[in-house]
Amino acid sequence: MRSFREILGRKQTDDTEFDIVGIGNAIVDILVQVDSNFLEQHGMVPGTMALIDGHRAKELKSLVKPEKQMSGGSVANTCFVAALMGAKAAYLGKVADDSLGKNFAEDIRQGGVYFPSQPLKAKGNADLLTARSIIFVTPDGQRTMNTYLGACTQFKPKDVIEEVISAAKVTFLEGYLFDGELAQRAFYQAADMAHKAGKKVALSLSDAFCVQRHLAAFKDFVSTRVDMVFANEHEICALYETEDFEVAIVQAAKDAPIVVVTRGEKGSVIVAENERVEVACVPTVVVDTTGAGDAYVAGFLAGWTTDRTYAECGRLGSVVASEVISHFGARPLPELKEVMNF
Repeated sequence: MRSFREILGRKQTDDTEFDIVGIGNAIVDILVQVDSNFLEQHGMVPGTMALIDGHRAKELKSLVKPEKQMSGGSVANTCFVAALMGAKAAYLGKVADDSLGKNFAEDIRQGGVYFPSQPLKAKGNADLLTARSIIFVTPDGQRTMNTYLGACTQFKPKDVIEEVISAAKVTFLEGYLFDGELAQRAFYQAADMAHKAGKKVALSLSDAFCVQRHLAAFKDFVSTRVDMVFANEHEICALYETEDFEVAIVQAAKDAPIVVVTRGEKGSVIVAENERVEVACVPTVVVDTTGAGDAYVAGFLAGWTTDRTYAECGRLGSVVASEVISHFGARPLPELKEVMNF
């Protein structure tokens, strides 16, 4: 693998080395196909995401035979898909120095994403394993996630690499990671580094319950540090404590220059520069919804970093999301750059 110094040796006219650098929970996704009875038998609520401990993670994995195993986590997926589209992507996240940690690093790098993060040192952290999300997919395409966070909870301000942040057009932060106090401090640090370098900061709200747990902190961060907010309808309403989508998006537009909200079959809404753009979804047969939102952001940012219109950015996001949910797994099957003439 080339060093960051060697990568910086490639000069660009705008002095920007990366299009996107993501910061998030570095998780290995373990995908399993099951029927709905399996979920009931093992006390799972279909369509939810449950946080589990290491013992439960080992127990669940022992019950099934995984269909796929790959580097994951919301923002890691976005970076991976964006790289498939030809974007230059980097990613920062914490893994343990174990077999799954090595698998995560190897997989994301093979996808074309620069991953300079160092694994968690064993001293004092011997019981923390690389995070993994065991994702049970039922025949209706619904995903039920059981996530052990482990090592990724130890992402700290010192793990934010300034030379990577300052070399990216946009730093994309994962709301799930915001659950930890250390990570919140890291977010503020990364945002300040990006703005100091004249670059942009984007945030995915990730999860309505996560937003509710840290409502004041999220509101402060969005209103003081964020240039781009990505959310779904439930998440944006949670942030502004309303059930009225229109109220929420108007308020969001006051706090952040660019607001992008996905609405499932209703498509997506983009509010930026006093303009509101509504983008239709791309119809498809739903097989597995894993990674749909992550893929949408990848398409949008791949468009935005190449100076596309907001309507075109939204269209790219919709196309990629549609492709991802049409098959098993969170990654597109075709070579997106060629298929989409991107």
